[in-house]
Amino acid sequence: MDPWYKIATPCKEVREGRSFNPDEFAIALEQVISGTAPDDYREPEKFFSRTCFTRALRDHSALVLRRLAGETANTAPVLTLITQFGGGKTHTLTALYHIASHGDAAKKFPGVGDLATQIGLSSIPEAKVVAFVGNAWDPKLGRETPWVDLAWQIAGEAGVKRLGPDARQVPPGTETLAEVFRMAKRPVLVLMDEVLNFLDRNKRRDAGIYDAFHAFIQNLTVALTGLQHCAAIISLPRSQVEMSNEDLQWQEKITKVVKRVAKDLIVADEAEIGEVIRRRLFEDLGNERIRKRVAKEFADWCFERRAQLPPEWTAVDTASTETKARELLQQRFETCYPFHPATLSVFQRKWQSLQMFQQTRGTLAMFAQWISYAQKNAFEQARNEPLITLGSAPLDVQDFRSMVLGQLGETRLLAAIGTDIADAHSHARALDADTKGPLRDIHRRVGTAIFFESSGGQTDKSAHLPELRFALGDPALDTTSIDNAAHALESRSYYMRRVGTDGFRIGYQPTLKKVVNDRRASLDADAEVKPAIERVVKAEFDRGRSIPWTPFPADGSEVTDTPKLSLVVLDPAFEYRATDAALRQKLAEWTRNRGSSPRSFPAALVWCLKKAGRELTHKMEEALAWRRVKREIDEGTLGSEFDKADRAELAAKVKDSAGSLESGRHKTIAQAQNGRRVDRAGRVFNRGKFGCGQAADRGSRANAKGARCFRYHESVIGQLSLRGHIPGRKRLLRQRP
Repeated sequence: MDPWYKIATPCKEVREGRSFNPDEFAIALEQVISGTAPDDYREPEKFFSRTCFTRALRDHSALVLRRLAGETANTAPVLTLITQFGGGKTHTLTALYHIASHGDAAKKFPGVGDLATQIGLSSIPEAKVVAFVGNAWDPKLGRETPWVDLAWQIAGEAGVKRLGPDARQVPPGTETLAEVFRMAKRPVLVLMDEVLNFLDRNKRRDAGIYDAFHAFIQNLTVALTGLQHCAAIISLPRSQVEMSNEDLQWQEKITKVVKRVAKDLIVADEAEIGEVIRRRLFEDLGNERIRKRVAKEFADWCFERRAQLPPEWTAVDTASTETKARELLQQRFETCYPFHPATLSVFQRKWQSLQMFQQTRGTLAMFAQWISYAQKNAFEQARNEPLITLGSAPLDVQDFRSMVLGQLGETRLLAAIGTDIADAHSHARALDADTKGPLRDIHRRVGTAIFFESSGGQTDKSAHLPELRFALGDPALDTTSIDNAAHALESRSYYMRRVGTDGFRIGYQPTLKKVVNDRRASLDADAEVKPAIERVVKAEFDRGRSIPWTPFPADGSEVTDTPKLSLVVLDPAFEYRATDAALRQKLAEWTRNRGSSPRSFPAALVWCLKKAGRELTHKMEEALAWRRVKREIDEGTLGSEFDKADRAELAAKVKDSAGSLESGRHKTIAQAQNGRRVDRAGRVFNRGKFGCGQAADRGSRANAKGARCFRYHESVIGQLSLRGHIPGRKRLLRQRP
């Protein structure tokens, strides 16, 4: 399949890296009416060419236009638009302004003719459109109040005169308002936007403005009830983020007034958000045949693996055959192209209930930046993803990251995203260092998808494996790779947690791994780590000991010289390396001589050295860090940060870290022989085999059976472990009598 960026063409401003500010997608109704708005909003032809007639917009338009045409059945004189901030209410008002202002001539605009046919209007009535925009309205000479201003817009000075001189302080009655509407001698459409903004701005100037405006709205709704060719639309926000307590109280009062004659409609049908985004951000979606082929391959892939994916995408029941369900899923892939359906649906499923999420405006700005960076990255790296998936979100771009967190309303996630997913030294990028082909950046992509799926206002704040498989999988990528990447990333991450059996969640609170690594970094190597290692090694070799041994000799004089088999364990600072000539020379010297005197029994010595590498040190640091965290939690220092599951994990980790220390391994180098002579240089004159005696230490042993010894410093005859790891009988090498 061809990559999406070679098929679909984003609009110019997206390609050039513009349109990243949500305000650029905001419509100012007063600017549209005055002719100062950008061409995309001011010119009807351009406006409707980029407008998607969603179900909500069609329903609104149908009710208003039919009311203006004189129909009263199944219509309402007043409509209230209840939306979240950025939910499309001003876009709806602008669309109705252009249609009603042009009347039947509006049929030439894209989509308007089809709309008229769908709602059964042979002709669109041309209306007098008047507007009140609360955040832009200010009193003017002769138009001192909103009702006086509306009367002036409807019937000019005659309309103002009809209200009478008292209208500058007192709102007009219902009959007076009805007469003003009739003076227009044609249909009248009243558009009212940002009503609460007006009240909030003017409450200090006029303490009685709330009561007066409330009375005006009440009289207006009653007056419109008796008029056949007039309608009003009042937009009210749904998000409490934008409103003070006083605003909330007055919105409730206004809503109660208009609800007697109004019909509530919710703007921005989430199911059609994909079409809205495509129209606004893409100028060409490419060849239809290619889109259909991509959709079919993805749908077939999903149905082949439907047991591993969320059931809502591939559900088959008695009312819908598999063939029909497959066709529906294929159609959904085609409708969302070049987006993967999960990329759009996550905002409908999990983000729309967030108070800070601006559904239409914020989503458009976010996707504009997303598409721009994703296209650039795809070209530069020759990526071949057929669709825009959640994993392609450019969380490594600071501006995009800030925008997403602003929409989410949780800036505390900044550290989590950077540390685990997006930054140059993040855990995801470290895991992705060697990934290639379809698996390239798989951990970063999985981490990004987990972030979007586990964020939002839903109750289940987690990303489940079936959701991740659907969101990121394609015919070139096996679902097992997604599962493995999710588990690998979680095992290393500092802010990602497991949820249940198949869920993952990214939060702003660090996990135990983060706290442990912080404590580990603060350990003192000489004062804490080294003494702890020495204590563990001594304790293990002392357990059940029946032969003499010398721990950590500083020089050869500390090593005994007896005919009895003796074990010499060097300081953990010394490591067995075949290429370490200096250490070999030191051991040769200590084997030949005890201080300044030659040894009488060099063949009785068995040397034991730590295995090369940081394994033992690493495990000790980890064990010390876990113990410190446990102590701090037990003391209450960290108790508030961790839940019951974290405490259970802590207990398990402390136990595991202790067990891992006991499995640390040491290399042994032996110079003991079966009674044969060895010269001072360590050369063997008569080679032989070692015998095995009864185990002298339950935990310390070597499997020397069948081993042959050459020079002591060249012969690795076995391994001596802190805990047994060599199969067979537990025996310790000793010299045969």
